[in-house]
Amino acid sequence: MDPLADFLDGPRARGAFLLRQVMTAPWSVDVRDGAPLTLGVVRRGGAWFVPRTGEPVRLGTGDVVVVRGPEHYRIADSPTRLPQVVIHPGQRCTTVDGHDVSTTMTHGVRTWGNDPDGDDELLVGTYETQGEVGRLLTDALPRTFRVPADDDVTSAAVALLAAELDRDAVGQSSVLDRLLDLLLVHVVRRWLTDLDPASGGASEGANGETGEHASAAGPTTTRGWIGAQSDPVAGPAVRLLHEHPARAWTVASLAHEVGASRALLARRFHERVGQPPMAYLTTWRLALAADRLTTGSETVAAVARDLGWSSPFTFSAAFKRRYGLSPQHYRTHATGAAAHA
Repeated sequence: MDPLADFLDGPRARGAFLLRQVMTAPWSVDVRDGAPLTLGVVRRGGAWFVPRTGEPVRLGTGDVVVVRGPEHYRIADSPTRLPQVVIHPGQRCTTVDGHDVSTTMTHGVRTWGNDPDGDDELLVGTYETQGEVGRLLTDALPRTFRVPADDDVTSAAVALLAAELDRDAVGQSSVLDRLLDLLLVHVVRRWLTDLDPASGGASEGANGETGEHASAAGPTTTRGWIGAQSDPVAGPAVRLLHEHPARAWTVASLAHEVGASRALLARRFHERVGQPPMAYLTTWRLALAADRLTTGSETVAAVARDLGWSSPFTFSAAFKRRYGLSPQHYRTHATGAAAHA
């Protein structure tokens, strides 16, 4: 599996929050839900995305904005419009002074807003949960980025999602989850294509600037798995580590597999990913382990063995350094939190 496949598996939607937001000016929504990842698509009219820091950006019909939590932001008809509605964790909606408006602003199946016939329509999909793999991989994304409305494949995915939002059939939640994943696939692919210097461009950040993601000289300055994608040395190395995390890798063996010297691999990997190859491997293994501990019934020893640790003791020590809890306590804590969610 390549890192993009791992990325898509990591934040996969499970009971994601989706709705059609329909508004008539003046309107302004202050989003404070802290969700790990949110996609917003303008279906009709327009909107302004206003981050807590940075410049507002105008979203036209068809534009997609991706927001990585937990940052707060506003969506409004004007960049200077003061908030009228606040979205809290759990998608609770109130006025600025705290009065609940969840019911009064609901208009049929998955439709919400101040006017069911409003001029501005957005589709909003929110990933409300995220495992460690998803967190590790989404952390490589910018806080926000925009994909413009000139991609036929993305437009087709949006149209399909929009058509399904009004339905309330058996299994509809699962259908919507998968369609949201499909849209995320296309949006991230498009962003990565534009980010690749070989493609001759870079998608804009939410503030309209590309400098954070691509240098004037060409090579991307984005770190993590994204930074390695277009590199002929670091890219294959990251893919090998993702595909075979349990292998007893060394810098020498990894360099041999990608056909580079140890020195070249070490330098290019650190430049592109932001940490040495073996440090990245440990981080990746621990993220995989954390998710397996919280979603499966394997013993700690089995997880350690399957992911390449020589003993459960060395695994537990590494895990506690990373997450502050032993593997067993981490599992117990996560299971208890899920039961009370």
